[in-house]
Amino acid sequence: MAARLRASLPSGHLFPSASTDSPSDGPFAGFSGKPLGASNICRSPLKMEGTRNARLRILGSIERKPTFKTEASEEPVGLNRQLTEYEKQRLEGKDCGLDLFEELKFRFRRFKKRNYMENLVHYRNLSQQQTPKFMVIACADSRVCPSDVLGFQPGEAFTVRNVANLVPPFQHGASETSAALEFAVNSLEVPNILVIGHSRCGGIQALMRMKEGSDSRSFIKDWVSIGKNARLSTEAAAGSLSFDMQCRHCEKESINGSLLNLLTYPWIEKRVSEGALSLHGGYYDFVNCTFEKWTLVYREGLEGGSKYDINDRSLWS
Repeated sequence: MAARLRASLPSGHLFPSASTDSPSDGPFAGFSGKPLGASNICRSPLKMEGTRNARLRILGSIERKPTFKTEASEEPVGLNRQLTEYEKQRLEGKDCGLDLFEELKFRFRRFKKRNYMENLVHYRNLSQQQTPKFMVIACADSRVCPSDVLGFQPGEAFTVRNVANLVPPFQHGASETSAALEFAVNSLEVPNILVIGHSRCGGIQALMRMKEGSDSRSFIKDWVSIGKNARLSTEAAAGSLSFDMQCRHCEKESINGSLLNLLTYPWIEKRVSEGALSLHGGYYDFVNCTFEKWTLVYREGLEGGSKYDINDRSLWS
């Protein structure tokens, strides 16, 4: 199926000129933030029993005492004082003398005070179920967290991250990405899958440096070889450009390759053909802080076989 779809797309059609929209016009504007329920995957009843009982006691106290939210958010005076002093030193560029985990502890306590305690009802709903509107497949690169870039809040996006944000084809067998896809599509029934690539991707650079027929026991090379077709396409279309420009082309080409690979999963193809699932690509340029977004439009039974097209392309800057 993917081969037929790829062959049906005219050369150079993958990246039409983008129209410029303001960020507020994107598909993430006006998000309702509906509660995202928590799954019970890999949750041990024995280990979680104490936590579950404690949660029930807390939630029960919220029901009996409507003012709990305000009191809870104002009670940790010592925490407020510590956070204020700590943040003041950070703003002044002072070394607070903290090790890495002390830094994380302060961040957690700040999250608890400013997010969790101020939104107890929302987090209570999240403890019961999740209904995300997106599944996001993003790169593991530490510079491109999708929750930071696109502002996803708890409950909005079921996310899997891997090297070079690749989607292996269905025939590739089991992987953490295919398992996440199965859960997101068949159990959570997400209406959108968004594959996000980014500039200066080390995984794509490794892919572009691979030699044909090279034998390697590297996990990285074995994994990024999933994007081989994107590399070959890039070499054909942009082989005369600099290595950096070839990598940039391949970063985007590999996103479309992953979108095609999504259609090799029978249950994804079925939901797409029924109009219940939409496939989107995104490219985050963290050097210039821009974001490109496009949608893969898939139609079956058109003249010449199954075809797809790129639609709804925009540039957010």
